[in-house]
Parts: sequence; C-alpha cells; structure tokens
Amino acid sequence: MTVSRHRGELDMLWSIISAIVIGAIVGALARLIIPGRQGISMALTLIVGIAAALIGTLIAGALGIANTRGIDWWEHILQLALAVVGVLLVTQMRPGKTHPGGTTRT
Repeated sequence: MTVSRHRGELDMLWSIISAIVIGAIVGALARLIIPGRQGISMALTLIVGIAAALIGTLIAGALGIANTRGIDWWEHILQLALAVVGVLLVTQMRPGKTHPGGTTRT
C-alpha cells in the first residue's frame, strides 16, 4: 500500500466519523430547537442529522463557505437549519400522527 493511498483511506475514515459526530450534534440540537415532543427515535434523529450534515456541507461547498479559517460557522448553521427542517418533515410524515381537530392520518 502506498503512502498516498493510506492517507486517502484515513481521510475517508475521518470524513465518515466527522459526519456521524456532526450529524448527531445537529440532529440533537434540531430536536431541542423544535418545541414539543417529536415522537421519533434517536436513531432516526441521527440519520436526519447525518443527512443534514452531508447536504449542508455540499451546499456550503457550492456557495464557497465550506472551508474557512477556524470554525465554519455558516456551514454549521446551514446544517442545523437543514436538520430542523428534516426533523419537522419526518415528524409530519410519521403514520398515526394526530392532526389538529382530533383526526388521525392513516
């Protein structure tokens, strides 16, 4: 194995680990920001958070704000906003959710 290949594998591993960690943080923060109970599992929150982190990074890269000196605040704010939207969407799509007026979606 060459040094550059080994370095590439470490970079990929670090990217996966950071996506999971950042995804967990933004997913949990999204649930804290949204008032009331969401009624979704922590595993689903983690999945939404990871997706928001990855999509947010892609959008930030396209906007040219992904790689700044220090902490990438705008990228993290974008990830958090996407996680809030994601948690709200998943909560609304959940079967058996009671809607205002007492009706239940099936």
